[in-house]
Amino acid sequence: MDAGEDILAMKSHELERYQIIRKVFDNQINQQEAAECLSLSDRQIRRIVRRVRLEGARGVVHRLRGSAGCRRLGEPFKHKVLGLYKRYYPDFGPTLASEKLLERHKIRINDETLRLWLIKEGLRQAKRLSAPKERTWRARKDHLGEMTQMDGSHHDWLEGRGPKLVLMGYIDDATGRFFGGFFDYEGTLPAMESLKSYIHRHGIPRSIYLDRHTTYKVNRRQMYQDWPFRDKEELTQFGRACKQLGIRLIYAYSPQAKGRVERVFETLQDRLVKELRLANARTCQKANKVLLRYLGTFNQKFGVAAKRSGDLHRPLDKSVDLEDILSIQTAHVLRNDRTVIHGRGLYQVLARTRAQKVTVHEYLNGRMAIRYGPNPLPYKRIYPRRKKEEIKKPKSTRAHHQYAPPQGSYYRHGFRLPGSLKIKLGHF
Repeated sequence: MDAGEDILAMKSHELERYQIIRKVFDNQINQQEAAECLSLSDRQIRRIVRRVRLEGARGVVHRLRGSAGCRRLGEPFKHKVLGLYKRYYPDFGPTLASEKLLERHKIRINDETLRLWLIKEGLRQAKRLSAPKERTWRARKDHLGEMTQMDGSHHDWLEGRGPKLVLMGYIDDATGRFFGGFFDYEGTLPAMESLKSYIHRHGIPRSIYLDRHTTYKVNRRQMYQDWPFRDKEELTQFGRACKQLGIRLIYAYSPQAKGRVERVFETLQDRLVKELRLANARTCQKANKVLLRYLGTFNQKFGVAAKRSGDLHRPLDKSVDLEDILSIQTAHVLRNDRTVIHGRGLYQVLARTRAQKVTVHEYLNGRMAIRYGPNPLPYKRIYPRRKKEEIKKPKSTRAHHQYAPPQGSYYRHGFRLPGSLKIKLGHF
């Protein structure tokens, strides 16, 4: 091949078409047989033969290849879109940026087109797909409320404008419907508070799929695991509350096992952060208001329909005291003088009782109660008397000077036996 000869790019079907046309030129087949081989009409074959005779192999290549498309967007429009992206959405993804351009600027552009423009301008780096790890795929549950995945997401949701928050999130496994709330930390009280809000909004789910965080599971190894010496399963406060509500807890052994809630957190860490920024949220209360307003749009966009109809969430029965169940319950020994030590406080039970053990309930609203079984006991807190502070004598402000012996003192040259050394005092 000569150095100056052009390289012609051909597709597989075009190469096949050219080979069949060459057989026509070599009189191996006629044009009617070529039309049958290529599934074309006689008129189309005659046209292709005429073009190949005049242009050579280039005659089978489509003439519009390499030219600009008739639906191509103009350069002024492209510069306008990129300018708005650089000014308002420099860290937005192409999909979210295209939605915000349509919502706020009335500019409709495909997210893939915007992605290619950003990569070409160097504003975004193309992702390299890594080889997926081998994991067993699990299908979604069939019914709404059959299983809910729960987790807490630690992220700088306010981007430094306020305190660092934790998003306690719940996602239905069958529909992908999300519910959550912002809290200051991930622990027992936020978990119970978020579960209380979820139950009031949707009902009691059949099961919750979560990780092995110490808030949800006691990871201490049991001393005896074989029957009949097996220890009784120890539950956390959250686990005890779920057991009383009839919620089955399923513990995951890896983040990938509850991948749906992990992936929805990745989406929210991109989209919800921008929504909080646009709303200028600086506190936990304002962030929860923005989240509550955003949940409808988010679920409508990313939610799916369940395989089977029917909601397996159980309504909260009127006889169930949800406030009492979702409280921190601690068992204590009632001493002979009917006092209870809880935390750093001392409490006096006012009613006469023969109970040996009582339970202290700490509610989510900060209220506390002491119960013996289902019966509350009246109590009061005892504040110990403060000891009288001893009167301390004021320190003397007189300066203490170190004693300096006189010039002729034996302390200046050491003791000597009489007569061993004649020393004239005053002449050192």
